[in-house]
Amino acid sequence: MSGKVQMTSNESSELFESQVGRLGEAHYLLLLWSAKGEGRARKYNLTNFFDDLKHLGITRTKQTAVAVIEAMASLCFIEVRDESNRKNIYITKHGARALAKLVESRRYESKNSAFLEDR
Repeated sequence: MSGKVQMTSNESSELFESQVGRLGEAHYLLLLWSAKGEGRARKYNLTNFFDDLKHLGITRTKQTAVAVIEAMASLCFIEVRDESNRKNIYITKHGARALAKLVESRRYESKNSAFLEDR
């Protein structure tokens, strides 16, 4: 097969909607908390995310937190940067759009991050 496959704007929008529609609560919280962290000029990282999920009873394993982060990075909704021995999480413009869609849908309840709210 030769040549590039071009995606129309409509197809791209449909793909985005489908991706956002498949996101679960942990994905939503990752977007929410990473955006809040940036808004408060606090670095939010993998360990904070795992601790917050564990505190809320969403998961007991760090592997789940890592899987959620990897999935969101693959969708270009977050960016993970190695900084000072930490894997800090930053929301992208695509992630911000996805978060806005999720907030509009009211599918998930907003929950506080113990790390971000503790100080």
